[in-house]
Amino acid sequence: MSPLEMEAERTLVGKGVLLCLAAMLVFASQDAVTKILVQDMSVAQVVLVRYWVFALFAIVWVSRTSTIRHALRSVRPKLQVLRSLLSIAEIAIFNLALRHLGLAESHSLMAAFPLMAIALAAPILGERVSMKSWLAVCVGFAGTLVILRPGLDVFKPESLIPLTAALCFACYHVVTRQVSSAGDGFHTNILYMALIGFVCATLFGVTAWRAPSMQEWVLLAVISIMSVAAQLLLVKALEYAPASVLQPFNYSLLVFATIIGFLVFSELPDRWTIVGAGIVIASGLYVIYLQRTRE
Repeated sequence: MSPLEMEAERTLVGKGVLLCLAAMLVFASQDAVTKILVQDMSVAQVVLVRYWVFALFAIVWVSRTSTIRHALRSVRPKLQVLRSLLSIAEIAIFNLALRHLGLAESHSLMAAFPLMAIALAAPILGERVSMKSWLAVCVGFAGTLVILRPGLDVFKPESLIPLTAALCFACYHVVTRQVSSAGDGFHTNILYMALIGFVCATLFGVTAWRAPSMQEWVLLAVISIMSVAAQLLLVKALEYAPASVLQPFNYSLLVFATIIGFLVFSELPDRWTIVGAGIVIASGLYVIYLQRTRE
């Protein structure tokens, strides 16, 4: 590769990193708006509006380059349904966490999901996990205990909500790898997730529906647009840089959530949350490093 080609490649990777960081900022901002909404509105109704917009986006997106009928042909349809159910469960549970906990605390516990995914990959996918990776997983889980502080007076049962969301998200990632390895592509993945989520969100959300105020309609529109925008930014980022390069920058979501939580809600994580989050992130980054050196 010539110096000019190398420089061009570095420029593209740099664009991918910036787009990934922009996506994380949008996700953190979306969660801040969601936190405002779920104080007075049911989580089911918020998720319902999000999935209505997401389903419309997915249908338009798939129709641009393929057909709905073709995208619905899945090699593993049952796994696609399971994957979609895990996705909507993670979103709903994490939105519930935002009602009870601060942005930084919720995302600090959510950051454990990559470590959970590694722990699940061994028994479910039969993947060989090295001793170093298992050690990193154990250290990461120790970090979550530092945040939770079980057995102490400061322990909040609500802290288990984002951990449950993290477990759903970890299972979602494991199942996604199963359907992707079976041959299902991006269009199939996104369409199943949108349509299954649309059906489930409608079933639960309609019963909890109440007429939103004008301000709530605006906020619902904002988080729906932000959700689509963040997904598009991530898709675009992956066009410029490989996922292995972008993976560490996903942790910037916690940084953005902490800053926005302070600016908007005057929330500051305590020192133990900061220490625990640091342990979880360091463990996750070490696992990413191990995976990259193994490739």
